[in-house]
Amino acid sequence: MNPSHRTSIRVLYGDTDKMGFAYYGNYMRWFEIGRSQLFRSWGFSYKSIEEKGVFLPVSEAFCKYVTPVKYDDQLIVETRFDPSVKAGIKFDYRIFSMEKEVLCASGYTLHACMNPEGRVIRPPRFLSQLLREHTGSPSDKKEGS
Repeated sequence: MNPSHRTSIRVLYGDTDKMGFAYYGNYMRWFEIGRSQLFRSWGFSYKSIEEKGVFLPVSEAFCKYVTPVKYDDQLIVETRFDPSVKAGIKFDYRIFSMEKEVLCASGYTLHACMNPEGRVIRPPRFLSQLLREHTGSPSDKKEGS
């Protein structure tokens, strides 16, 4: 069991470029919205994770643009945790047009866990447990405290 989370967004006028299409960089922001809402649906927020001294900077990101979107389009951002990655935390995304149910983009972000001093750390126990509880994925790596 590894359920996805869906959240809706609307393309703002400021999200578009001179040609009237959503600017490519906004897809990363929409991925972040999806990821933040996934954590919220699990009863956590990025803020609460950071308050525990854990930061999740993006170490790698990818987006495949499939179908362009325009101003005022309503989109669905589908976010799913990928338990197959052992060195870091990975989230997969798919963005759909709400009206046409068409895939507009897909991609992923890979995150490191860092402490407040900027050192890479293993995912702490509370975070590993949170991921396991909500995805049903076993954790076979040693956990930090």
